[in-house]
Amino acid sequence: DSKCRSSHSMDKSITLPPNEIFRNLENAKRFAIDIGGSLTKLAYYSTVQHKVAKVRSFDHTAKDTEDDPLYEISMQEEILARLHFIKFENAYIETCLDFIKDHLVNTDTKVIKATGGGAHKFKDLIEKKLKLRVDKEDEMTCLIKGCNFVLRNIPHEAFVYVKHADSEFRFQNTHPDIFPYLLINIGSGVSIIKVESEDTFERVGGSSIGGGTFWGLGALLTKTKRFDELLQLASKGQHTSVDMLVKDIYGGSYVSLGLTGDLIASSFGKSATADKEFSKEDMAKSLLHMISNDIGQLACLYARLHNLTRVYFGGFFIRGHPVTMHTITYSINFFTKGEVQALFLRHEGYLGTIGAFLKGAEEDNPNQYSWGENYAGSSGLMSTSPDLNPMQRARSGTFDMLEMDRLERQLVNLPLLQDPSSYIPDTVDLSEDALAREYWLYCFEEALDGVVKRAVASQPDLPEAAERAEKFRHKYLHKLQTLRHQPFAYGSLTVRSLLDTREHCLNEFNFPDPYSKIKQRENDMALKYFQKAVKSLEELSWEQRQFALVRGLLAGNVFDWGAKAVSDVLESDPEFGFEQAKRQLEGMKGPPHKCALFFVDNSGIDIILGVFPFVRELLCRGTEVVLASNSSPALNDVTNNELQILTERIAAMDPVIQSAVKEDRLTLVQSGSSSPCLDLSRLDKVLAGVVRERHTDLVIIEGMGRAIHTNYYALLSCESLKMAVIKNSWLADRLGGKLFSVVFKYEVPLDKKPTTLDHVPVTPS
Repeated sequence: DSKCRSSHSMDKSITLPPNEIFRNLENAKRFAIDIGGSLTKLAYYSTVQHKVAKVRSFDHTAKDTEDDPLYEISMQEEILARLHFIKFENAYIETCLDFIKDHLVNTDTKVIKATGGGAHKFKDLIEKKLKLRVDKEDEMTCLIKGCNFVLRNIPHEAFVYVKHADSEFRFQNTHPDIFPYLLINIGSGVSIIKVESEDTFERVGGSSIGGGTFWGLGALLTKTKRFDELLQLASKGQHTSVDMLVKDIYGGSYVSLGLTGDLIASSFGKSATADKEFSKEDMAKSLLHMISNDIGQLACLYARLHNLTRVYFGGFFIRGHPVTMHTITYSINFFTKGEVQALFLRHEGYLGTIGAFLKGAEEDNPNQYSWGENYAGSSGLMSTSPDLNPMQRARSGTFDMLEMDRLERQLVNLPLLQDPSSYIPDTVDLSEDALAREYWLYCFEEALDGVVKRAVASQPDLPEAAERAEKFRHKYLHKLQTLRHQPFAYGSLTVRSLLDTREHCLNEFNFPDPYSKIKQRENDMALKYFQKAVKSLEELSWEQRQFALVRGLLAGNVFDWGAKAVSDVLESDPEFGFEQAKRQLEGMKGPPHKCALFFVDNSGIDIILGVFPFVRELLCRGTEVVLASNSSPALNDVTNNELQILTERIAAMDPVIQSAVKEDRLTLVQSGSSSPCLDLSRLDKVLAGVVRERHTDLVIIEGMGRAIHTNYYALLSCESLKMAVIKNSWLADRLGGKLFSVVFKYEVPLDKKPTTLDHVPVTPS
């Protein structure tokens, strides 16, 4: 292998089995290809058959027998739309085209959209192999279309590069409105494009001194023909032996002009007078600084001219190379005195092909949908740090994949976020916290056996379930190992992303709802106690009842772990964090809220004996209630589908709930999410509409996933209540409490004068 590398002839064998790379080809249509100088990027749309768990209410008009389950669960096939993007070295193009030709079943496809400099060079080969007509698209249009698409659909797309930090990549939350921005594309030359809307952009400037200049001059100076090797040399060099610095001219800094002594006064300035030979490393480093600083200064001037603060960099010069990301970042920081940050994109290499694909799919209007990255089928961002693994960039036969699933719902911001652009869902960023990262990765690894067992047990009548469950184990374990070494692979690493990756991998192997039977059993059981619970609550005084309701909510939220320890604590320890909750409840005496939006959590006791009695109290006070639940299953959380059946059953037993449903004072909406956590910037558009129409003025978020792992620090523009019981001792420690301590945060936004809660601190501990 090393022999082959040194002579640069490419080894044509592909190390991965091709069907793991070109997945779901049999249904593929709408191909697009972007062929660059060294890499080919291929895109296609395909449909995936997926098993989903559906629940359906039984006909309860016939005589109700005690033992009839509440609803039936059936596994159904559903068709999911998925986008596939694959990146590989040009040397494999023929092997790949052959593989596609052999597996392409869909005969409706007549055209392949193509972009990139290599498109004309390979045009005949593609047409001959695939029998498709190559339809060329404008490169710049494709680039911008692709850029808009990733910024809109991938929350952690953009990052700033911080050399020497524990995590070199700091991900930025994408502002809900992605326009306007400046895109600096550094290919052979430099193009500077101002993007104002989906279809409006112009090339406002550029330069002939770009990546090609670094490569060309570098080759002349160092006799090294390969771009990667040039960067490798530059990363080891000292530019000061070649460049003339301010102090070389003035003996120190030039104070009156505000120039420090170590600034470069003249690139390559020393080589005119020195009579010594310079090392290749030093010349490469000096050249890298010269080109990067030139581009950096241009970028700043254009940003200032057009009054733009969002500046993204792309092109092969950047493409994940830490060396160039660092020099560009340094230069931008220097010229704008820190006012503008250089932003890079996680999927930068895919922009052209995404854009070409979107051009070809315009009649399907992909932009009317929201899309989500499928962690199970995407390789994530690889670090190509030259010091990490020198051979990594030259590794042969590696393929990079990105998969995007079309979501059924269009996702938007919760209109009640105080400042959508600064909202960060996650409480702890594990990519920046090595201890926390190690702890949670260990936790998820430890829990894996249990998850596999649960998955197998959930499909007792399917003999091959065990084999699929093992494949799931293998895949998820592999993801955890990748994240241990490359925590930034999918953006910021968080408990939420670890949970979501697990759900994606379970779905991948057709375990859509491992808890369905357990949820059914727990719902059945809890329903039997509902009337009794309501009756005993009605006998209490107002004060005692409020307290009992919160206690019921919190206790219900604990029971999803079946923890006996919890009920013991509840019985024995009157201090159990309730005192503070009680004090804050005094506030509920004021005038009722107009409408409460309640993000619910678990099935069973939690929703039926915890949430519903609380909702009932709100309704009795004259507050409308919107219950938001997951669109599809995650762990034992109640889904919208299940909640509709539960609500129907409870309404049949309870006139308060019944009239509220009839009069539309109690509404059920889906959140658009299928995660145990909650991202308030990606919620079902319908939910956002309901929140606006009903003038929602109270948001309640319950449970560890939604109120602690996410949204603990979220600021809303209306009153909010976040509550959970901390069921993890490490986390309790982290937040400065004890295991099973209660988090009960009643928050009033600073700009609203508290009417009902004048004696409650705004952010209680």
